[in-house]
Amino acid sequence: MDKRNDTTMRSSNIIACIWDFDKTLIPGYMQTPIFREYGVDEKLFWREVNMLPSIYAERGIRVSPETVYLNHLLSFVKSGYMGGLSNAKLRKLGEKLEFCEGIPEFFGVLRNTVKSAAKARNADISLEHYIISTGLAEMIRGSKIARHVDGIFGCEFVEEPLPPYFSKQPEFDLSSLSTQINQIGMIVDNTIKTRFVFEINKGTNKNPAIDVNSHIAPEDRRVPIRNMIYIADGPSDVPVFSVVRKGGGKTFAVYSEGSEAEFAQNDMLLENGRIDAYGPNKYTLETSTAVWLQMHVKKICERIIREIDEAVETRLGKAPRHIHNPKPGDNFPPEPPINREFQF
Repeated sequence: MDKRNDTTMRSSNIIACIWDFDKTLIPGYMQTPIFREYGVDEKLFWREVNMLPSIYAERGIRVSPETVYLNHLLSFVKSGYMGGLSNAKLRKLGEKLEFCEGIPEFFGVLRNTVKSAAKARNADISLEHYIISTGLAEMIRGSKIARHVDGIFGCEFVEEPLPPYFSKQPEFDLSSLSTQINQIGMIVDNTIKTRFVFEINKGTNKNPAIDVNSHIAPEDRRVPIRNMIYIADGPSDVPVFSVVRKGGGKTFAVYSEGSEAEFAQNDMLLENGRIDAYGPNKYTLETSTAVWLQMHVKKICERIIREIDEAVETRLGKAPRHIHNPKPGDNFPPEPPINREFQF
């Protein structure tokens, strides 16, 4: 038995749109409401963050340029400049995030595009949206986009680390812990993002019993990479662009309208074969970005339907019919065409 065809015939087929966040779904950076809340100089904060890798390097310490901002944020919390910043507060500040034109409505447009294409062929195909960000997961969860997505992957904080030997203290009162972020719980950088692509691919995010490092045959993976579209804002997303393109998926870069530098970066990514196309981070229906994404979601649907049809023909073959051995002079009408719907 052809296991691949068996799986294609039996299981639902899922398309995944995977989104970066900052400058992709929102015009700027999600941390802005935090700085406004505490009266912190945002430009100075990021200037210091950019200085930290070289300062620490002089001390013989390597830090990740992409995520060292998390430690600097914690320094502001512990020093009192952002005192009381908790996960709950981060989620509340997420409510203040303003999204690019057309978001979140466009998420529903893409789902309906798939639903219509699948319904026309009586196929079982659905679309899921995911966000993978080097930003703060709690702020995304608090934003208006949260209810439109199927999963959020981002950096996380621990509010109060448990003390040594806490397991030996049965009377330890977890409810008395303070509610201020103190440690980094999860780091997401632009390389770690690829891990979450494979979690979506293998279904780890839906079934924690599946380890992301487990060997799973391609035909048994929940969302084939060829069914993915990754949308992000530029060169820092090259690791994910590479993984998705290598797996047969599509990649799309966005830029802020009016920014020649961002436009040039995306054009370079296209020339270097990192992305399939690029457009403005606007998602109203008349934009080239919206048209391209809808078109390629439809194309993935059409390809999945072709795969289903081929699987059916391979597994079931042609419908049986009466065989007549004609004699000279016999004049029989031609066999009627096979009713494909009846075959199914």
